[in-house]
Order: sequence, then structure tokens, then C-alpha cells
Amino acid sequence: MRRLRALLSGVATAALATAGLAAFAAQQASGASADATALGNRWYAAAPYLMPHDNNPPDAGAIMDATGLKAFQLAFILAPNGGGCSPTWDGTSPVSSDTAVGSVISAIRAKGGDVSVSIGGYGGTKLGQTCSDAAATAAAYQQVITKYQLKAIDFDLEEPEYENTAAIAREIGAAKILQQNNPGLYVSVTTAATADGTGWFGKQMLNEAKAQGFTPNNFSIMPFDGGFNGAAAQTSALTNFNSILRSTFGWDEATAYAHEGFSGMNGRSDTGEYFTQADFQTVLDFATSHHMDRFTFWSLNRDRQCTPPDNNGKTSGTCSSVAQSAWDFAKYSVKFAGVTPPTTTPPTTPPPTGSCTAAAWSSSAVYTGGTTVSYGGHTWKAKWWTQNETPGSTGEWGVWQDLGPC
Repeated sequence: MRRLRALLSGVATAALATAGLAAFAAQQASGASADATALGNRWYAAAPYLMPHDNNPPDAGAIMDATGLKAFQLAFILAPNGGGCSPTWDGTSPVSSDTAVGSVISAIRAKGGDVSVSIGGYGGTKLGQTCSDAAATAAAYQQVITKYQLKAIDFDLEEPEYENTAAIAREIGAAKILQQNNPGLYVSVTTAATADGTGWFGKQMLNEAKAQGFTPNNFSIMPFDGGFNGAAAQTSALTNFNSILRSTFGWDEATAYAHEGFSGMNGRSDTGEYFTQADFQTVLDFATSHHMDRFTFWSLNRDRQCTPPDNNGKTSGTCSSVAQSAWDFAKYSVKFAGVTPPTTTPPTTPPPTGSCTAAAWSSSAVYTGGTTVSYGGHTWKAKWWTQNETPGSTGEWGVWQDLGPC
């Protein structure tokens, strides 16, 4: 996700703008609902990155039909190229007046899917660099959440922003504010990887999160563009990153893995590393066997074969530079989303009052479908796998079924 993302043109193509306006108009004419879909957290954790404005954007609906993929990580939200504290797509397209990306989101939701939006990335000016403080930064991002009715958001904190201590403090502070003001919001934080897990700036970012008392759903690393060569180097970095999370936050190994994510790069990386379908399968097996929270990659724009397949030994933003069928790598995200995590015994501490017999709900426990808990004087049953989703907090789309007072 590094140099290729510095190739952003920052200007939507005329075709995208035209298609976006047409789709938006059709939606308004048909009276289609603009309500956000709410998928389970597992899908938001599996959402691959998609650039809706650049790098020859593929049709999200076609990918959904071909693979069963339901979630997309749309990239990137930046500060305006001329400066300021208002959100734009790629530094040039104001979120406030957007219809093109909105139409892409509506089309995905019409097919039963949903999106997360990614902030930052490599290159460009980030809102954490231009906004005055954490509150102003959060207010800018809240515009994005409100505009697109988001249930998930990704903070991609890397060069050059993560070398700016003040900017990172504002980003982490903003993430904490958004988490508090948007109950149930799925928040991922993505940063660069090294063979040791993550580098000095990544560790400083984790320390900032600890100092502010902020814990996202996961901290993900990107094990590519750093001397990695295949899956073994990546799983080694993930193991080392687990140790960093444990030492920073005082977590045990399982808790650290439950807050850890992988963000890979399909095919040929910017620095000439190669990650094939077999590498993705190996990392997927590692992620699921260690019960990691996230498995994603950069990007769907690249998840198709070049011509010739090796792209003459070059890296492309629109194809993978390895032999593949279209959307081969997206299928690993689908597999990750579909994995049933192991049953984790919920806390056995009895409720403090009343006659509830089910164990009290815990934000740190992992629950599977059919598990019952007590919360707020009611008994609740999980419909599917969940963690840190408060019973009753998400209305009709909630994972918890209210079985009544106890």
C-alpha cells in the first residue's frame, strides 16, 4: 500500500462522475433506501481495499457476484490538497458534495454488502496534519461517517504522517472520539511492518494509543515493502507484532491476537517482493488458527491478471503481475469472513442483581451463535459470532436477540 498509492491522480474520471450522478439520480427516483447495511464485524475485518476514483476501479457488484464478497474498504480520505480541515477523496473531491462514491456505496448495499472507509494511506496530506486538534480531526471524519452512514472505519497511519508525533496524537485522539460517539463502530488501525513486527514509529503510535486509553478492534500491520519474501516472512512478522502488542498493552497472547490484523499486498509489491495465492492461503491459515481479528489486502484494483501476466517484471496499480484468474485474492477475504471462530467460554461471574442465570455479558469475551448472556436485566442470545458488541445497541441489525427480562 505504499508507492502505488502515491500514484493517485486525485481526479475522478469523467466516466465515474457521470456514472455516479446517474446512479444517484436513479436511486432518488426509485425511492431506494439510503440506510446503511450492517454486516457482522467479521465482514468489516475482511474488507479488501478498493480505490473508487483511481487505478481503473473494478465493478464492485461484479466482484460480489463472482466471489461472494460483501465488504469493501474504500480508500482514501485526505485533507484538501490546498490545505484545510475538511474531508476529501484523494485530496481533490470534497466529501460534502460527493455523489460518485455515494452511488458506488448504494450499489454495494443494494446487493446486501457494505463498506468501510479508509483514512490516510501513503502520500498526500492527512487531516491529522492539518486539523488543529483531535476534536477538529474527529469532526472532519464524523462528516464522512454521517454522509455514508458508516459502521466501520480504518485509520491507515503510515509515512509520512506517522513520523509526525503531533499528527498521530490527533489521529488517535480522533479515533477514540469517534469510537465513543458512534456506538458499535468497527475501528481498525493499519500501519507499516518490519521483520520485527513494526518499526520505531509504529511502536510510538501504539504507545500513543495506550497513553490515550484507546483500543480499536485491531491494530493491523502491512508485511510487504520491507524485505519480505513470501508467507513465512509475513507470519514471522505477525508473531513478532503479537509480542509487541503484549508488551505494550499487557495483554496475553490470545488477547493480542484477537486485536491483531494482517493487511497484505497481492502479487508483486512496490519493492519487487512476490505474494502468490499460496502465500495468501498460508497467512490465512495462520490468521484463522491464531484467531486474529482482521485479514485484508491492497487491493481489489490489482486483483486481476496483467498482460503479459508478469507485467514485464513491473508493479502495477491495476493488476497483480502474477498469473491469476480475476478476483483470486478476494476469495481469501471471503474465506476469512466465513470462518467460524472457536467457541470461547464466556465469563461465569453471576449477575450482581435480579434472577438472571446466564453469565453477564463481557466486552472482551468472544461469543458464538446460540450463546446466551445477561445484560441490563434481560437475557440475550447471540445470532452469530461476536465480540465487543453491546446487547441492544444496534437495533434490528444487532447480533443479540432479546429473550426478555430475567
